[in-house]
Amino acid sequence: MNIIGSAVVLTVDDPALSTRFFVSHLGFREVLVAQGITHLARDDAATDIVLRSSVGPGSSQRHPPTQVRAVVSFTVTGIHAEYERLRREGARITLPPRMEPWGEWGLQLTDPNGVVIQLVEWIPPAGA
Repeated sequence: MNIIGSAVVLTVDDPALSTRFFVSHLGFREVLVAQGITHLARDDAATDIVLRSSVGPGSSQRHPPTQVRAVVSFTVTGIHAEYERLRREGARITLPPRMEPWGEWGLQLTDPNGVVIQLVEWIPPAGA
């Protein structure tokens, strides 16, 4: 098998709200918009995001609710600068930067549909 790409598919109530969030705060761009589906991508190594409406095309019936909440995680550099930028832009930061015991800085933000995005930066231990 040769995997040449990847995407996370998220079912949300309002794909347009999540699209604006991912485009304005996280640098994604729209690749395809059709029948309740929006495909977002970046030009770097980020996984593509596919947002689909919780209401199917031509139907008023919602997909069944789920108890599982996905977290989309991106490894970044300069996490503190990203935090300041996101804060200035008014992004909903739900967990400010903090150092985890295993040597990773992390922060979380949440889009208008409740999708949790985690940004992490690995800080190698001193002498490593």
